[in-house]
Amino acid sequence: MQPDNNGGGPLTPSLVFEMLQAHQRTAALKAAIDLDVFRAVGEGPGDVASIARHCAASERGIRILCDFLTIYGVLAKDGRCYRHTPTSAAFLDPRSPSSLASIAQFLGNPALREPFDHLAEIVRTGRTVLPGDGSVEPENPIWVQFAETMGPMMAPMAGPLGEVVLKDHTGPMRVLDIAAGHGLFGIEIAKQNPQAHITGLDWAPVLRVAQDNARKAGVHERYDILPGSAFEVDFAGPYDAVLLTNFLHHFDQPTCVGLLKKVRGALRPGGRAATLEFVPNEDRISPPVPAAFSMTMLTSTASGDAYTLSELTTMYHEAGLKGVTSHPIPMSPHTIVMGLQA
Repeated sequence: MQPDNNGGGPLTPSLVFEMLQAHQRTAALKAAIDLDVFRAVGEGPGDVASIARHCAASERGIRILCDFLTIYGVLAKDGRCYRHTPTSAAFLDPRSPSSLASIAQFLGNPALREPFDHLAEIVRTGRTVLPGDGSVEPENPIWVQFAETMGPMMAPMAGPLGEVVLKDHTGPMRVLDIAAGHGLFGIEIAKQNPQAHITGLDWAPVLRVAQDNARKAGVHERYDILPGSAFEVDFAGPYDAVLLTNFLHHFDQPTCVGLLKKVRGALRPGGRAATLEFVPNEDRISPPVPAAFSMTMLTSTASGDAYTLSELTTMYHEAGLKGVTSHPIPMSPHTIVMGLQA
């Protein structure tokens, strides 16, 4: 037998089989979330019959699904009963305050999933098979779903971003949150600085979600909205800070530079432009999550990408923003990149 290329033992085709069947894991996890399996397991007693009753599903189906989830380490099994692993208890049981179960709705949206059935065509053409501009087509309804369901995934990033943006800055300030979505980033700044006034910019149906979140956070009196496209509406500055969270990666570099120039024009002297991005290393293959995000952009946009720090820095400089710094968020695939209005 030939040695493995990494020197780790005999060469086997296991990686090939794992990749060809990886869709089964995605489907199993999504089905378990849709059926409310993780709540049933958490409430106990965890036998097939009780889980099947809770989920209004067949016992055969539940047994096979839960065994499959156990095989891949999502659940654990004691005899004939299933129980949570630490991961499923924290992140999949909807009773947990850190549950991420809702994000399956957006990440499993057909608009994001089905283009992968046409990946060879997408690679040939270099752009999504979705109509128009893909996921960023004006008024695309997926962003309402994003705002409604992805908060649990994005919330842990809001605190660190707020700290970076507000460092050495106190007192009254105006903040523009571009592509606000759920609004959590601007809301967090309003929570950290009681004198900050936030303007959320996004499509009108999306901003309704942000406004609801601002009310829940008790900052709605300092949260205004600016409906429309970031490329078309008048920003009506000047602002002390502009946020562009998970937005630049949807577009090619010239488009990003044009938007950053508009941002610079809306900032006060010394104002801050902060992006939150998946930033791969210069080799573009590490770390795995930020680097692999470019595939999501290939399948869902006309020209988006996961940009390296050198590429983002160049964009900032071309837009006239200076003093670019990067701030990786610990235990997260995200990096905050900030530049200043000279």
